[in-house]
Amino acid sequence: MPPSGQKRPQFTSPLTSIEICAGAGGQAVGLHNAGFDHLALVEWDPHAVSTLRANVGSWPGWTPQKAKALKPMDVKDFLTSDTRKNLGLKHETLDLFAGGVPCPPFSLAGKRLGADDERDLFPAALNIIEELTPKAIMIENVRGILEPPEVFIEYRAKILDRLRRAGYAVPEIDMSLSPAAQDFEMRKVWRRLDAKDYGVPQLRPRAILVAIREDFTQRGNEFCWPLGIKDDEATVAETLRKTMRERCRPYWDTNQWGEPAKPGERTGEDVYNDWLDAAQKSAAAGRGVAPTLVGGSRKHGGADLGPTRAKKAWAAMGVDAMGVANDPKTCVPERDLFRQNGPMLTVEQAAMIQGFPRDWRFQGKKTAQYRQVGNAFPPPVAEAVGRAIAAVLRPEHREELLREYILDATGTAAVGDMPHQMEISVSAGSAHTPPLEDHLDNLVGTSH
Repeated sequence: MPPSGQKRPQFTSPLTSIEICAGAGGQAVGLHNAGFDHLALVEWDPHAVSTLRANVGSWPGWTPQKAKALKPMDVKDFLTSDTRKNLGLKHETLDLFAGGVPCPPFSLAGKRLGADDERDLFPAALNIIEELTPKAIMIENVRGILEPPEVFIEYRAKILDRLRRAGYAVPEIDMSLSPAAQDFEMRKVWRRLDAKDYGVPQLRPRAILVAIREDFTQRGNEFCWPLGIKDDEATVAETLRKTMRERCRPYWDTNQWGEPAKPGERTGEDVYNDWLDAAQKSAAAGRGVAPTLVGGSRKHGGADLGPTRAKKAWAAMGVDAMGVANDPKTCVPERDLFRQNGPMLTVEQAAMIQGFPRDWRFQGKKTAQYRQVGNAFPPPVAEAVGRAIAAVLRPEHREELLREYILDATGTAAVGDMPHQMEISVSAGSAHTPPLEDHLDNLVGTSH
């Protein structure tokens, strides 16, 4: 059963999906749990592809052999690839096109080059959408593409214009309005969701774009944004309690060198109890949700859990965020557990903070595994949005799909009171805003 606690929906006629920029499978896991059967997963990073190979072989439509055949692929090559040709998809038959296009072009922590950034894959995604014309699309990105609205509002309007011409029900934006007013209108299809509202013990705001093809928009069966689950907020303390005890138990009566503890020496039991006490006190004070995990890039050094402000928040919850611990089988207690600020997290524990199931097997060395985790889209958020899309495409299952969620029937829920993502922020005045007029023509295309 998925971490959301809901059974995977079963439809008489399966819902199909293709996903680009699949990474280590965060969005794919969520959409799978929402009832979608993936026809193809497109990812270029070799470590992430290895992770997909190791996990998706038992999914509907997949076999271990098919999973093993997954190879790194550039999204720009998908339409001309054998993978695409072998699908035999007819025009307009695909149910969902999904993807998490690269974040750096829009990240608040980066230069925010947008259309100037060679990693911007929105144009490639739009090319695929126009070719396949799926019934629905779902594209995920960092919140920086939304905030502050004036930075990328023109770029977003061009994307929506191209989707409208391709046959999708998206609002027509009056460019004479202020950026804030344009952004408010765009919230019908493009908005910020915070992972903590969906049973994930982490802030992690994400920007989600959802568009439904016009011939599938019916009055009384509109797409409704899921605002969160009808349940208490998940906390780091409760999410990690079992695994932290499992890690400390082999050293319950020993010191940091694995030797029998002398009077006054800290033991594994002390490490566990000190961590749990700090994590529970943070939760009781309303600070039990983790800051946003940061995966970083291959160009930079080893992995840690985020910038200075995030490290302080982790320390308050009894976790040392200066690095990533070894797995229990290769644990070095002095390094991994007996630290002044508390134990470091393992890759598995970081994945649990993201909402991955415990049996999801990440591939590569520790740093490569952690980067896959830190760059992932939390599966429970993808599941929530996926269920809302499935409710449009399979209206007879609507109540079953959405019963566990709080829904926004207005389509324009306010987001100003949402917590800020814990990452290095760049003010609108200091952000590098590219000369968009020179590059927006990359988004101009001819729809089918």
